[in-house]
Amino acid sequence: MMTAFVIIGVIAALCGASFVFAAIRRGPDAAPGNMVMLIGGMMLTAFGIVIAGFAIVYSNTAPLNLNAGAAR
Repeated sequence: MMTAFVIIGVIAALCGASFVFAAIRRGPDAAPGNMVMLIGGMMLTAFGIVIAGFAIVYSNTAPLNLNAGAAR
């Protein structure tokens, strides 16, 4: 299951980065929609990094046993 989230996260991050680079190449005066593409690309890139990062960390940590606390 982790592999699917990592793959989706990497694809989202790459697509978002390509949107950001395309928006930067066009320049801020190209069209009003250019800023939308820049902001959306940054959001998509951040989403992909967060999804992939959380999937990797979740798969590499041991489960917590919250019932094993010290008795008073």
